[in-house]
Amino acid sequence: MSADTGMIGVVVVDDHAMFRRGVRAELEAAGSGVVRVLAEAADVDEAVASVAEHRPDVVLLDVHLPGGGGVEVMRRGQSPDTKYLALSVSDAAEDVIGTIRGGARGYVTKTITGPELVSAIRRVADGDAVFSPRLAGFVLDAFGAAAGDVATGDD
Repeated sequence: MSADTGMIGVVVVDDHAMFRRGVRAELEAAGSGVVRVLAEAADVDEAVASVAEHRPDVVLLDVHLPGGGGVEVMRRGQSPDTKYLALSVSDAAEDVIGTIRGGARGYVTKTITGPELVSAIRRVADGDAVFSPRLAGFVLDAFGAAAGDVATGDD
């Protein structure tokens, strides 16, 4: 959280400018006094530069981006206090699992409302994992299977 404002600093990463503006407007309306949008980015390189410059608390990250996708942003945009929340139109299991394995703390779809998004950002900033029930099932199935392999020693 920004010490000077007490608000959660956010960078919005999506390759569609109109969507970024809409998310900014929703966050400004629903997250007044809670969330502050620090910057927007349209591709991997812009996102990595924005994370380095602004050191946000949370990055709202689209999964499919020019330049390598959201996982590439997380790989290159290392900042110890920054957490990633995927915000995507995709609810495909492979996107959810790949993004979580890449380092995201949560995954929500673009059908989310402004107040729900503010809540998800707050929870991720606090260290919680955030998923809709359906998406959480994908994660539990994938990581449960992996844990079963480790626990039994099966390869």
